[in-house]
Amino acid sequence: MDYEYLFTKQRELDAYIENNLESANRENLFRKKILALQVEIGELANETRCFKFWSRKGPSEQRVILEEYVDGLHFILSVGLDKNLTYTSKPLIDNEIDQTDAFLELYGSIGAFYSDPVQGTYDTLFQSFLQLGRQLGFTESSILEAYQQKNEVNHTRQDEGY
Repeated sequence: MDYEYLFTKQRELDAYIENNLESANRENLFRKKILALQVEIGELANETRCFKFWSRKGPSEQRVILEEYVDGLHFILSVGLDKNLTYTSKPLIDNEIDQTDAFLELYGSIGAFYSDPVQGTYDTLFQSFLQLGRQLGFTESSILEAYQQKNEVNHTRQDEGY
């Protein structure tokens, strides 16, 4: 995946959003973005329904799950940029955990990065996220395409006062 491209696009979007914020809303953006990331991951989990043992209803359509996934990607890129960190491709380890455990692992990685925002915890966070994407059946090209589409939507939303 072209991570340099993703970070460049996210840097542009973040600058656009932050330039339109009132100064009071610019404070503590990192912690707000961490919470937003956690919420987006929760929305993603909700669409997969992997934890809903009480329900017989299946997961949402794959395109809906992918859209929620790239919402999370926007925030993972953004929190890295806030700490001047980026991610470079590393081989993913095939682990045999189910989706519920993958989400729990990701939440743990978010918490670890929030507590200690350094390159090592960021790499772990990014890898946990990519592992989840792989487990959900997403290819690098589908993620990139969905990210580009959502990035455009996010720019439009800013123009329209979202």
